Amino acid sequence: PIDRAAVLIEALPYIQRFRDAIVVVKFGGNAMESDEIVAGLAADLVLMRAVGLRPVLVHGGGPQIGEISARLGLTTTFRDGLRVTDAETLDVARMVLVGKVNRELVAALNLHGAVAVGVAGEDAGLISAEPRDPALGFVGDVAAVNPSLLNGLLAEDLIPVVSTIGAGADGQAYNINADAVAVGATKLVYLTDVPGLLADVDDPASLISSATVADIERMVESGTLTGGMIPKLDACCGAVTGGVPSVHILDGRAPHALLLELFTDTGIGTMISAEERNADGL
Repeated sequence: PIDRAAVLIEALPYIQRFRDAIVVVKFGGNAMESDEIVAGLAADLVLMRAVGLRPVLVHGGGPQIGEISARLGLTTTFRDGLRVTDAETLDVARMVLVGKVNRELVAALNLHGAVAVGVAGEDAGLISAEPRDPALGFVGDVAAVNPSLLNGLLAEDLIPVVSTIGAGADGQAYNINADAVAVGATKLVYLTDVPGLLADVDDPASLISSATVADIERMVESGTLTGGMIPKLDACCGAVTGGVPSVHILDGRAPHALLLELFTDTGIGTMISAEERNADGL
């Protein structure tokens, strides 16, 4: 009982500090390994909502898209860690992200009550997209975000669950990454299949608990970071330079990783910010 009480007391200042703060949580498809992981995430998000935070869940589904594509006999190609998305692959991505993964996450959250609503970036002009590179096909970057839909849901004390499909000016759909700046997020959390940023990719014990944007840029330039981690880190640094105070990368497969990162002194992943911060995130 004493240990349990100590955990609650440790969480108290963080609950007070981040009350009413918008926390965007990006749940990568690689972290969706089991129903237990999804159920644990749902419980964490509902607890965050119950203590006054305003979570927004943004999800991917790369492995799920790859699995369905393989069943349909479609070939998957990657360039610089990004999936090349032709018209057929885009159809699969929309089907999987909007029709399957989004529905499963909403259902898991709503087991705790009527707390979640699923939306796609195409809904109500939420996310306007533009093509990134013709070589990548229908892969897009965020051109603009209209946060009215999300703000309305948050005002109703609901948890928006957003699938990463946006629309171009001509209505063309694009597979995109999340954007946290336009919804005024205090934190952006990436739940992935790695512990965080590692100094040595083969050594989980080499976790870097905190880093600045300048640190990340130096690691990329030196070749320390390569492959699929670079697009994720580019998005992290872009969010920080765009105004999000801190971005966190952590292993979404770890039980209650989200709560441990947000409500404890040490956290369990990597925090990226514009400048060095202390253990309390200040």
